[in-house]
Amino acid sequence: MANVTITEVCPRDGFQSLPETIPTDEKVSYINRMIDCGFKQIEVTSFVHPKAVPQLKDASEVLEKINRPSGLKLRALIPNLKGLERAIEAKVNKVKLMLSATDSHSRHNANRTTFEAMNGFEPLVQRAADSPVHVGGSISVAFGCPYEGEVPIERHIEITKRYEQMGVTNISLADTTGMANPVKIKRVVNALREEFPHFHFSLHLHNTRGMAFANAVAGYEVGITDFDSAVAGLGGCPYAPNASGNIATEDLVHGFEEMGIETGVDLDRVIDAAKSLQHRFPEHSDSFILKAGKCSELHIAPKEQVKIGD
Repeated sequence: MANVTITEVCPRDGFQSLPETIPTDEKVSYINRMIDCGFKQIEVTSFVHPKAVPQLKDASEVLEKINRPSGLKLRALIPNLKGLERAIEAKVNKVKLMLSATDSHSRHNANRTTFEAMNGFEPLVQRAADSPVHVGGSISVAFGCPYEGEVPIERHIEITKRYEQMGVTNISLADTTGMANPVKIKRVVNALREEFPHFHFSLHLHNTRGMAFANAVAGYEVGITDFDSAVAGLGGCPYAPNASGNIATEDLVHGFEEMGIETGVDLDRVIDAAKSLQHRFPEHSDSFILKAGKCSELHIAPKEQVKIGD
């Protein structure tokens, strides 16, 4: 069975959803704990305007203070050329472009249609080509839009062709509002991989309706080996109604490891980090492993059944 790579996105997708501002040094401490878990890639922050996402206004300072062990790739989300310049200056390894599959979500998220947003990507890709930073693309609400519903396969193909024309061949497919199911995951992924066999697709799954791990397994079964997740299940898109958190990293790692699929991540350290976040943000953290523990944690069996009544 093929191994999988898990990108930890709690420092960006998780923290940005919290109403309470996290002090920079505390944020750095949490991120360093995640780094110690053995992830190969972490999405640390987003270089958006401070008024848009106040929680991430310290993006540059965070990247300056966190540990940077050999072999770890740091990723950031960027909305425009200014964000890219900040990311280059902060020495991230990879930036991800922000894009919605539908015009309705795009107008709400970026104040422009999907392809108007893509037109703005061209100078970003050209600028990044002169830097060490790798550019990846994304398609948010890929498996269902809260305003338009089902996203046609033809729409995905058209968007991906535009990415291809720009030379962007690494694409994250995001179930932003948790509207996916295993059948839909397989249908979309199979169609895109057949049309673009040289592309590398990954999955960014939210657990809004409890389907995220089933969707991850479905993705794995059709060749996806890269997944995003967030420690303690933190997260949620501010531009998607009722979008709950990402699939919890501890749930994803535990599930894959139980199936014999290696993740390279230290599950016990992830759980410790998740418990710390749960203690700090109890109303915003949620995962099955935090509730039930690992399958390997056995209990002492009762000696006999205690009968109640006659």
